[in-house]
Amino acid sequence: MSKVVTMGEIMLRLSTPGYERFVQSDNFDVCYGGGEANVAVSLANYGHESYFVTKLPTHEIGESAVNALRQFGVHTDYIARGGERVGIYFLETGASMRPSKVIYDRAHSSISEAVVEDFDFDKVFEGATWFHWTGITPALGKKAQEVLKAALIAAKKHGVTVSVDLNYRKKLWTPDEAKACMSELMQYVDVCIGNEEDAEKCLGFKAGSDVTSGKLELGGYEEVFRKMKEAYGFKYIATSLRESFSASDNGWSALAFDGNEFYRSRRYEVRIVDRVGGGDSFSGSFIHGLLKYGDYKKALEFAVAASALKHTIPGDFNHVSEKEVETLVSGDASGRVQR
Repeated sequence: MSKVVTMGEIMLRLSTPGYERFVQSDNFDVCYGGGEANVAVSLANYGHESYFVTKLPTHEIGESAVNALRQFGVHTDYIARGGERVGIYFLETGASMRPSKVIYDRAHSSISEAVVEDFDFDKVFEGATWFHWTGITPALGKKAQEVLKAALIAAKKHGVTVSVDLNYRKKLWTPDEAKACMSELMQYVDVCIGNEEDAEKCLGFKAGSDVTSGKLELGGYEEVFRKMKEAYGFKYIATSLRESFSASDNGWSALAFDGNEFYRSRRYEVRIVDRVGGGDSFSGSFIHGLLKYGDYKKALEFAVAASALKHTIPGDFNHVSEKEVETLVSGDASGRVQR
């Protein structure tokens, strides 16, 4: 399988048990996760040589984050060590009409304070096939932007295919800040992934879709994708399509564009256990599909099925096998006990 590299921040996740609110909970469930780390785990699940690049403290919490990646087959050879802390996020899981809530405590985390000299990117990308990053990493600050740009330049030098999940986070930066940074970095990107809000806030392209209405207007997406292709020349553009009927029930499908043809995937009705990491599972699985099948339509079907399954799994990581995803793609969504 291919050597695939992702880079970003892995965080300590503290979530309230079940559907409890922050104010009523006496304890938190603990796990680790983060956009690019979640993608790395998905790719390791599918058998790739998956490497995650970040910086973590040398203390025990930093080591626990490293171990969480190793546990699921992710290579940690290129993780720099040092700095003061691991970023934290607190999660309150919503239900019905009550939305989930996330509170960040990630200022001055090790990766946000990292510098280019912490990494040997020529070594990182030697023999690599693919590099994936998200818009969360440059949102961490100027230092992170410099490190990311150095990584992108090295990736292209080594002939590596680059994908991005735009992943706009309003708690980390403003739309103006995002556009100024992200539009400049798109020159290094071959495959662009992002939903309607991401495209608008990061690149200035607006789709005619109201995510709160539970309805999709695909014509708006197609117009935006054409503009993105014209502006940046992406080989593929893809987005998951979430119909938010409530915090508990969503419609889930996807759309992709290869510059000539639009393709809409099969649609799933999802009863949500944990939606965090759903988009990351989509990204990782789309990458795997492109590498394995070389067909963006097959890749999209694999990605939307894998990410639908992720919504049923607690935690950030998507603990599904390729076979389980292929079973769902083939049409078996019964959920019957496997004996």
